[in-house]
Amino acid sequence: MNLLDGLNERQREAAETLTGPLLIVAGAGSGKTRALTYRIANLIAEGVAQPWQILAVTFTNKAAGEMKDRVEKILLEKFGSTDTNNRPMIGTFHSICVRILRRNFDKFGRDKSFVIYDTIDQESVIKRLIKEKQLDNDKIKPRTVLSMISSSKSRLRGSKRYKQLANSYFEKQVAELYEEYEKRLIDNNALDFDDLLLYTVKLFKEHPDVLD
Repeated sequence: MNLLDGLNERQREAAETLTGPLLIVAGAGSGKTRALTYRIANLIAEGVAQPWQILAVTFTNKAAGEMKDRVEKILLEKFGSTDTNNRPMIGTFHSICVRILRRNFDKFGRDKSFVIYDTIDQESVIKRLIKEKQLDNDKIKPRTVLSMISSSKSRLRGSKRYKQLANSYFEKQVAELYEEYEKRLIDNNALDFDDLLLYTVKLFKEHPDVLD
């Protein structure tokens, strides 16, 4: 039985494209994850790549879990066994960044056993900072501040850069909070979800050996 026998014509076309970039545009429930899964398996089966050379990134834990299970099942059927140390890296953007940072965070002079702050943790820090700085609670809402910090981080801008770009009085207040917020995270050896992406990009830029 051929590895790709269970695919339709378009899915098979995608799975058989083994070199160069490939964009699949399809609606919900049309089998995108299935096509990607079989493409990964086919890359391995055809000897184009070793499992450890493959990175598959998804948006949801559910899709990542499905892809992991399917790839493992296909490899088991094809090769009879799967080496747990030689599997593709499959996960969400954030989960993969966590794995990369856990291995390399010491390159920033930071402890690899960092904690990850969720939204409640973040709001708690900002509320404390607003109180310490005696700012107006009615005008400066923690969620608004965090949204602006998140937006800045998504543009790969730290607190120093945000402070340089702050124009309005409100933005300058947020800049102060952002700066203190970063310090608190560092003091507590913590990262928020945006940091996971931000620090991974920073790691790749500053340490090409890690990127390789």
